Amino acid sequence: METVTSPGVVAASETPVPAHVAIIMDGNGRWAKRRGMPRTAGHREGVKSVRAVVEESVRRGVGTLTLFAFSSENWRRPPSEVNILMELFMSALRGEVRRLHQHEVRLRVIGERAAFSERLQQRIAEAEQLTAENTGLNLQVAANYGGRWDITRAARQLVADVQAGSLDPDSIDETALAERLSFPDLPEPDLFIRTGGEQRLSNFMLWQSAYSELFFSPVLWPDFDASAFAEALDFYAGRQRRFGRTGEQVEALSAVGRYGRG
Repeated sequence: METVTSPGVVAASETPVPAHVAIIMDGNGRWAKRRGMPRTAGHREGVKSVRAVVEESVRRGVGTLTLFAFSSENWRRPPSEVNILMELFMSALRGEVRRLHQHEVRLRVIGERAAFSERLQQRIAEAEQLTAENTGLNLQVAANYGGRWDITRAARQLVADVQAGSLDPDSIDETALAERLSFPDLPEPDLFIRTGGEQRLSNFMLWQSAYSELFFSPVLWPDFDASAFAEALDFYAGRQRRFGRTGEQVEALSAVGRYGRG
């Protein structure tokens, strides 16, 4: 796995693996429609792809995987579909969390939970508590999440801290805001994947994905298996991540990382 040697500089390795992968799981409804099935059937089938991607992440050594399960805009969908999504969320927590725990996966749900039922909020809290001490893959599920919501919430916290006298306004910088976003203790996404053929960010992790490598797959989410995920990881391994530097600078820094300064 690649290692960070200084801010914005990634050391070379034989097969670079992203420390953090973020995925918009798109295409469930279209997958079902092509088969003459209700949209909800695509959502149910997509659970299998979640399992495959989690297992491949563990096998490949990905540190953090964030899955966009339900956006703050998805409440606009037909109530029947929203209800099915909530039921799937409940059943997945009930059926999968033990398996995740056995494989040392730590589960976290990011997003505004207040809109969920008390039963679902309790189930989320129980799943997080059960897996909190695990040391394997960090699995984040973004539910009722939006990138603008995340940034707005962080800005509101900055204002509150200034008003409380615990923060000097002149000290507010990018780091101060980032520390108040949803997962300040984890790395920002190295690889951002969207399935289903669409090529937009859809308000997902807007701040954190500023330097992510973007991979847009035409594969609909229920068909996105371990091999499709491996293709995205291979794409990432072939990228040169420059963070504002020139390619020559990155190569020189990589050489230093390989051979030392002597």
